Amino acid sequence: MAMAASEIEALIKAALPDALVTIEDLAGDGDHYAATVVSGSFRGISRVRQHQLVFAALRGRMGGELHALALQTSAPE
Repeated sequence: MAMAASEIEALIKAALPDALVTIEDLAGDGDHYAATVVSGSFRGISRVRQHQLVFAALRGRMGGELHALALQTSAPE
């Protein structure tokens, strides 16, 4: 079962309301996405922790509805 880019964005924004989220469907199949997430919540925390916050926002859908997500995160400049 595929997952819509808009659903991924909504889940991330629900967990990180200030986030600027860009989602790209890499294969056109709804299973392979790239996401860029910029949030003030990331300020002062490691990249690993930033990614953990985004994956937690997806509420267990990784590996099921969402097969692959290439992730870039950062705090705003």
